Amino acid sequence: MTENASKTREKRILIVDDNLPNLELLEVYLESVDNVAIRTATDGIEAIAKIEEESPDLVLLDIMMPRMSGFEVCKQIKSNPKTRDILVVMVTALNETGDIERATECGADDYLSKPIDRGALVNLVTTLLNDRGS
Repeated sequence: MTENASKTREKRILIVDDNLPNLELLEVYLESVDNVAIRTATDGIEAIAKIEEESPDLVLLDIMMPRMSGFEVCKQIKSNPKTRDILVVMVTALNETGDIERATECGADDYLSKPIDRGALVNLVTTLLNDRGS
């Protein structure tokens, strides 16, 4: 093992989507990203619980979900001093300017519209995690 490999901590990504095929697709897309551990949640309440337990480095967050919207999850993440530094990327079929503005107001770090382009997702996630450092 190289010196750099031994120093690099595995990055944790939480994918949150109530649509199982979307969840599985995002997981497959992110398999090509080196040194990440991927977890999933199917709604906002489950996501909040996993965020508190596992403290992921990045959350890919669907907006339209039952029980708690992605906007509300993002607000909770960003308003909590223990979780506010977690990167949040909103992933949604909503692509109106107002939705993008609302995601930004909630504290989202970035925004991807469905259908997700694999290359764009991998590049964004890699860039955000690399910019964050170890």
